[in-house]
Amino acid sequence: MPKTTVQKIIFGLLMSYFMAIGMEIYNTAINSGVPQLTGGFSALSYDVVHDALKEAAYMGIIVFVISELLGNRIGARFMMRHSAPEDPPYFRQLMRQAGTVTFMCPAMSLIASILFNIILAHHTFLDLPVIWIGTVLKNFPMAFFWNVFAAAPLARAVYDALFQRRSRKVEGASR
Repeated sequence: MPKTTVQKIIFGLLMSYFMAIGMEIYNTAINSGVPQLTGGFSALSYDVVHDALKEAAYMGIIVFVISELLGNRIGARFMMRHSAPEDPPYFRQLMRQAGTVTFMCPAMSLIASILFNIILAHHTFLDLPVIWIGTVLKNFPMAFFWNVFAAAPLARAVYDALFQRRSRKVEGASR
């Protein structure tokens, strides 16, 4: 796991972008009517993925900033409150992920509701509470399971590939 500030930033960016990509594909597919097509999400198209990746390019930065400012700290506090140091490391990791998603999903849903519904779609500000609640209800299950089963394992695998290879090179050079 990350030890230096640079490693923490790289891991944070990987995690933020993998979460943003998954959530943007999910939301763009829903907004494009993909679940109603024959085959449901299996009918996902490259056009939908392309549109989602464009949004993920800037949403990933927003995710990174919010998680660095608050999300990671809240996730760590949640883990400390709901697990003990002697609990298995995987359980503690799940508790941290659960705490982070519990904060990040409503926070990012609020930002997305303001950006996509109030600013871009010109809904009134009075509609924001119900739009936000609906967005959280839609996104929370996906955010949790995407985080646990896709984004976090993928971020760890990429991070390990980057830094284990580098550390092996450094060890080989010192011999």
